[in-house]
Amino acid sequence: MSAPRVTPQQAWETFIAGNDRFVAGASSHPNQDVERRSELVNQQSPDVALFGCSDSRLAAEIIFDCGLGDLFIARNMGHVVAESITASMEYAVANLGAALIVVLAHDSCGAVAAAIDQSGRHPSEVTDSVANTLAPIQPSVQQLWLRDRHQTPYAEAAEIDANAVGRIHLAATVNELLRNSRTISDAVDRGELAVVGCQYRLTEGRAVPYTAVGPLDIELAPLD
Repeated sequence: MSAPRVTPQQAWETFIAGNDRFVAGASSHPNQDVERRSELVNQQSPDVALFGCSDSRLAAEIIFDCGLGDLFIARNMGHVVAESITASMEYAVANLGAALIVVLAHDSCGAVAAAIDQSGRHPSEVTDSVANTLAPIQPSVQQLWLRDRHQTPYAEAAEIDANAVGRIHLAATVNELLRNSRTISDAVDRGELAVVGCQYRLTEGRAVPYTAVGPLDIELAPLD
């Protein structure tokens, strides 16, 4: 078991400062030189693990102005928790000493749009693997749709806020990671780890935190 090198608060402040630089157009591109490459040949010690959507617009090292060895990253379509994702985050915490897990969603998410479509009266045809991946997002679609509408369980894409669905799914993803993993939950309980859910705004370039668990002083945006 590797002990964290920094507090969750320190990890968050360093992490989000990189996004601030990116938004301001003042990225410093740290840890990307030959010396850093050599330093990491036999070891790695990232303070932050990131689980995000695999969307091509979410290049984490760029939008958080990080370099080699700074982030331990796992990504898939729609940031849907799977056993391999849980295992990857557990490895980052237990073996690499990460003090922070960031779950990264984004607006205009194709997976969320597809989940809304699959929740409609006449869903598009998709492969079994895509349908299985979208299935965990659909409860978030239903949660938002049925909050204000009771005439039909079938969602209408034109009448639902896809970005709001994404935020509900983001919170659900954070909760599922904690529910699936005693390693992660126990580290949070000991005060060694925090988990933050952010939604990335494509136009602005900013990652906005909406949900957090653990020892952090952080200002969260409202999910609604």
